[in-house]
Amino acid sequence: MYFAIAGNIGAGKTSLAELLSKHYGWEAHFEDVIDNPYLDDFYNHMERWSFNLQIYFLNSRFRQLNGFKKTNLNFIQDRTIYEDAHIFAPNLHAMGLMNQRDFKNYQSLFKLMESMVKGPDILIYLRSSIPSLVHKIHKRGREYENSISIEYLSRLNERYEAWVSTYKKGKLVIVDVDQIDFVENKEDLGKIIEKIDAELIGLS
Repeated sequence: MYFAIAGNIGAGKTSLAELLSKHYGWEAHFEDVIDNPYLDDFYNHMERWSFNLQIYFLNSRFRQLNGFKKTNLNFIQDRTIYEDAHIFAPNLHAMGLMNQRDFKNYQSLFKLMESMVKGPDILIYLRSSIPSLVHKIHKRGREYENSISIEYLSRLNERYEAWVSTYKKGKLVIVDVDQIDFVENKEDLGKIIEKIDAELIGLS
């Protein structure tokens, strides 16, 4: 069994992955931000480093999924390979921050990888407003995220909503995180778990 948590920058994916990992006793796989050699450069010069960053993330998530296939463990993934390909890379291309040659190369590589992996059994999408995202990004204080613009976050949010509206890889659980605090409030976390459990019944 394979869960994945999707959502914009600052939506709370890592926190929820940690909490669900503890609750279900599943292994959690997180997005590589600490050891990522491109993040600082990307946020300082997006046009120069966009392709490198997206290839790094694509490779990292593909390795996670490939490793999962070789085990019988249940696991939770913080962000999916599909978000890279359907949201982040197209957004950079549309903003003129990834040229057409690189974008076509990226798409070709993603299609090859996509043919070799399965989608998550349950995708949990964390829906968040821009003010909420900005608040959480500032609260966690990652220096390289200080230059993220509201326009960039807004473009990503629009693409997330479009992607989720046509998502058909597996079960989908949508959580509006603006009105809840699943980190501090156990009842809020319990409501999310109830939604997931309801979908798990149909998969068992």
